[in-house]
Amino acid sequence: MAEVSLQNISKSFGDQVALENVDMTIPDGSFVVLLGPTGAGKTTILRMVSGLDKPDSGQIFINGQDAASQSPAQRNMAMVFQQYSLYPHLSVRQNLAFPLKSPMLRTPADEIVRKVAEIAEVLQISHKLDSKATELSGGEMQRVSIGRALVRNPQMYLMDEPLSSLDAKLRSDLRIELKRIQSSLGATMLYVTHDQVEAMTMATHVGVLDHGKLVQFASPREIYENPVSIYAASRLGSPKINLLPADLFPGAPEGASKIGLRPEHINVGEGQTASVIRVEHLGDQTRLHLKLGESELITFTDAHSTLAKGETLKIAPKNPLYFDANGDRI
Repeated sequence: MAEVSLQNISKSFGDQVALENVDMTIPDGSFVVLLGPTGAGKTTILRMVSGLDKPDSGQIFINGQDAASQSPAQRNMAMVFQQYSLYPHLSVRQNLAFPLKSPMLRTPADEIVRKVAEIAEVLQISHKLDSKATELSGGEMQRVSIGRALVRNPQMYLMDEPLSSLDAKLRSDLRIELKRIQSSLGATMLYVTHDQVEAMTMATHVGVLDHGKLVQFASPREIYENPVSIYAASRLGSPKINLLPADLFPGAPEGASKIGLRPEHINVGEGQTASVIRVEHLGDQTRLHLKLGESELITFTDAHSTLAKGETLKIAPKNPLYFDANGDRI
């Protein structure tokens, strides 16, 4: 497997800045998720690491060696794109086996059969092995595309939103399977998504990107609990962090413009009076949509709450986050 280090990487496409002075180390055996909206630079980093694109400035090191002279094939990385790319005239079995038949890998025939069967079982496509790629649904095609990467034993797996076309249940199942496979193989994985649930559940490290800049790189828990900015705080957490005027509650530090309140930062039963504007019963808990003055916020209460729209309750902050006028953490 591989450790990959990006040092001061910048890349522009015409007048569009895709990456700006990105420094990041992907540890050997880690599951790194790049998180951010469309245009943040996630896929560009993936393409830089794979060798498909070259940086305008900066260096990429793979296991301590400068990768500038290495072709994508020499880097030995398996990539899954957002749009599945299969050979339409081949069966699912043949598509899965294709990477293993490379002259570079020299995989024995019995090993190919074993690996294809194992990955097909994991991805729930064993019953489709003899079907042509053109006979599959979109979700099945994406699973085959993921499988073609998983059958190999590359230095690193690169995945660009591979679960985005799958239904909710299968997406949830494959999140667990991908993490299990990565852990059991000790594989290094670089995974691109805008889905914060994928980042929270799979990543050992998360890189939060904003318009080509790496805003924060840390564990999911660290970014959730200690975000460096409003932008980073807003990337993780469901419901989204509540951002309210800092002077809405007493005790704000000097220079604070916004107070950030996640549900666990809100004490119910004391403090200021808020009104209930909507109630969502989620089974194990109840989500309350509240209005305090001119501001709206969301918090949780227990599953058996009898609060209803129009009722009131008291709330107060507990260990909240504060941000200045630029959105930086205080």
